Amino acid sequence: MNKNLSVLSKSDFESLSAFRYELRRFLKFSEDAAQSEGLTPLQYQLMLHIKGYPGRDWATVGELAERLQTQHHGVVALVTRCEAAGLVWRTPSTADRRQVEIRLSVEGESCLQHLAGLHHNELCSLSSVFQVANISAFNDRG
Repeated sequence: MNKNLSVLSKSDFESLSAFRYELRRFLKFSEDAAQSEGLTPLQYQLMLHIKGYPGRDWATVGELAERLQTQHHGVVALVTRCEAAGLVWRTPSTADRRQVEIRLSVEGESCLQHLAGLHHNELCSLSSVFQVANISAFNDRG
C-alpha cells in the first residue's frame, strides 16, 4: 500500500460514490442507446474511436485495441463483425503494408452521428455532475 495516500473523509467517499454512480448511469445509457440502434456497445465504441482518432478519420487495429483496452485479436473479430454489418471497411495502408486502416462506411458514419448526438446531449445533462467529479475535497489536499 502506498504510504503517500491521504486518509479520505466521509465527503471524499460520498463524492467518489456519486461520481461512480453517475458514470455507471451514463454507461448504461450508452449501452441502451447502442442496442436500440441494433448495435452492441463495443460496435458503437469502435466507430467512435475510428472517427475520434486524433488527426485522421481512420485507425489501425492496434490503435483501436489500445483505445478499447482489449486484445488485438478481439478487435480483429469486432472489425470483422462491423464490416459484415456494413459499418466499417478496411484498406491497406499506403505508408506501411503490414497495417490495415479501418474506416467508417457511409452507413457507419450516419449511425455514429445519430448515436454520438444522443451521447452528447446526455453528457450535457450530466455536466454539472461530472464537474463535481473534479472532487473539490481532493483538490483541497496539498
